[in-house]
Amino acid sequence: MKRICSSSDETLLALDAGEDCLATPVQFSEYTMVFVEEGEGLYHADFGAFPFKGPVLLFSTPLQLIYIEQQRACKMSMLQFHSDFYCIEYHKAQVACNGLLFNNIYIEPSVKMTEREARVFKHLLEELSEEFDITGCDEIVMRGYLQLLLAKSSSMKTRSSANLADPKERDEQMEHFRQLLDQHYLTLHKPADYAALLAMSPNNFTKRCTKYFKKSPSAMIQERLILEAKRQLHLTRRSIKEIAYSLQFSDEFYFSRFFKKFTRVSPQTFRQRTGISIVADLPQ
Repeated sequence: MKRICSSSDETLLALDAGEDCLATPVQFSEYTMVFVEEGEGLYHADFGAFPFKGPVLLFSTPLQLIYIEQQRACKMSMLQFHSDFYCIEYHKAQVACNGLLFNNIYIEPSVKMTEREARVFKHLLEELSEEFDITGCDEIVMRGYLQLLLAKSSSMKTRSSANLADPKERDEQMEHFRQLLDQHYLTLHKPADYAALLAMSPNNFTKRCTKYFKKSPSAMIQERLILEAKRQLHLTRRSIKEIAYSLQFSDEFYFSRFFKKFTRVSPQTFRQRTGISIVADLPQ
């Protein structure tokens, strides 16, 4: 593995070409991009399991529990960056990847690539790898490569989503569920609540949701609440107590138990490991 580290030896940027780097479940403090040049398998990210076949890019946000179950030997590289090195929210005008590549519970955390796109991406990773080998590598240059890789990934994801916009594949009721969840995740916490709003039986709702989003309704309801909790922990300086109340928990201790049950770390640990974004100090 090649790394740029902070003064306290925390990873800021890393590139790993190990083919078994995600063979066992792990939680990274960094944003992670996995370039699978060839091979196929199942990508596990929290409660979701997503089939893939190379060439493909796989993504994860900090402290997601991820691993790859290889079904045909994979040739892959893993690129990671800490938000202290590159804040995707601060740079959203340059690279619109927040909510597209990362921090989106509704779309698969992957981008299928053409052979040409894979060659371009591989070449950029090779150039980045060479920069790591240069004594005193320039962080500005490394940040530039990272931004270019993210921009290309976002562009590929946007094109891929447009190409897959087949009306036959679109489930309007599940798209309505997406809207309802964004509207009511603070107050409605049971799948039956949403099934009723959709005028569906709970059993049919569960089957349709699991097929469409590759996750159960209960998992998605939890993920949506956790996503907002992570956003506030990372992008604001609100106290844990303030965040708990904003998410309508009765107290900060119940919130902490709920958060830790899902993420395996406490809210305070999450904040310590991911840092507070520079966005938190910008004028609102």
